[in-house]
Amino acid sequence: MPTPPRRSPAPAQRRPQPSRGGERPVAPARRRRPRWAMRAVTTLSVVVLASAGIGHAVVTSLDAKIERVDPFKDMKNRPPTGHGMNVLLVGTDGRDRISDEERRKYKLGGAPCHCTDTIMIVHISADRERASVVSLPRDSYAEVPAGEGRRAHAIKINAAYAEGGPNLTVRTVEHMTHVKIDHYLEVDFTSFMKTVDVLGGVRICTAEPLKDSYTGLDLSAGSHRLMGGEALQFVRARHIDSDSDLGRVQRQQRFMAALVERATSSGILLNPMRFRDVTRAVLGSVRADKEFGTGELLDLGRAMRNFSPSSSEFTTVPIGQLGYTVKGLGSTVKWDNERAERLFRALREDKPLAEQRTRHRAVPVEVAPQQIHVQVENGTAREGLGKRADSALAGIGFRTTGRPVPSAEHSLKRTVVAHDPGWDRSAKSLAAALPGSELRAVKGLGPTLKVIVGKDFRQVRKVRAEDPLKSHSAVVRGDETGCS
Repeated sequence: MPTPPRRSPAPAQRRPQPSRGGERPVAPARRRRPRWAMRAVTTLSVVVLASAGIGHAVVTSLDAKIERVDPFKDMKNRPPTGHGMNVLLVGTDGRDRISDEERRKYKLGGAPCHCTDTIMIVHISADRERASVVSLPRDSYAEVPAGEGRRAHAIKINAAYAEGGPNLTVRTVEHMTHVKIDHYLEVDFTSFMKTVDVLGGVRICTAEPLKDSYTGLDLSAGSHRLMGGEALQFVRARHIDSDSDLGRVQRQQRFMAALVERATSSGILLNPMRFRDVTRAVLGSVRADKEFGTGELLDLGRAMRNFSPSSSEFTTVPIGQLGYTVKGLGSTVKWDNERAERLFRALREDKPLAEQRTRHRAVPVEVAPQQIHVQVENGTAREGLGKRADSALAGIGFRTTGRPVPSAEHSLKRTVVAHDPGWDRSAKSLAAALPGSELRAVKGLGPTLKVIVGKDFRQVRKVRAEDPLKSHSAVVRGDETGCS
């Protein structure tokens, strides 16, 4: 149903404009963090339009393309308003809008579930300097609050949308987190694919091959530029990780960070006309609350001019138990209530999710370095590189032989971690210490892993053993999720 055009705020209600000296506006710019990867672009597009001087009329015409919903209708007893802005980003399966050809190509068959495929809370700090993204796994055990003739009951959080649409989804998230949601943004498969395509694809890298027969994802180890359909396979795949949904959530976060990097480093944000084209391509399949309008888009544009991956942080709500069985629901994911409350309190109080972080913080891994035996080989013609890598790995705890040897390969571009398939957890922990390295399974290699140093080797990264469930809720910055 068409929505009446929104009026822009009166001049007196506008926030102060940035001075020529570059001062950032105090305005509550509305911006969300890339969700479903695509979200980023949606708001980012407006960002550029506004900051580049594209007129108010253009932004208003873009605003008119957004389908409106009322997720806050008749809501009472809501959490108190905090500092900053909280956006609930919801990705729906929306496969009913996909062409038959695309359904076959990207294995999107079956009827749409009319449920949320992804749920994230995006917090934009009051000073507009930071975006914090918290993923809520779709199988999370949740409690729907009583109201409107409905009794309180247990549910998987992604089913709230099927039961009561955006309204019940917001109610359930607020009930579970005690975080007040200020705005609601919803995207589907179509808008996600369009966004990635218009941006010219997004680069991701993987240390090991990724193959999922359910989505058709088939990527070799290494770097890839994914277009819309392939990107959708990458963020949807659930059958290439031992922990299924949690592994998928982490891939989605990595992709979002890569998407923002693409948008901020490719010149798109500096080209208002191209930015406008991106936005027009996307907004036709986006749904948002009625209050997210032209004024918010313009404020967002002004506030987000200097946004970059390092301005963002990503995490997943802390998990207490996987496979938490509930009668009538089956297997669910149960949150760690104590740690989750600390996380959501940080959002309410507008605090960084990880205080006093250092650039070279230790990366959580499953297997401690002290338990991993390593033989280093120099795969380049650069003398002494193997020795340097051996010493660096030993310095952070790995049990190296101390005697690096030349490799049969002499011009290796990318460092390789070779491992017996039975030691894959150790291999992943070692690869985490070698950013950008490639995992290579070699049958019969035994318990000693092999590092073949490539020309890309620069330094190692500290790692520490941690409970796998806790590692999923580790906080990482957007510029720490890439290949290097």
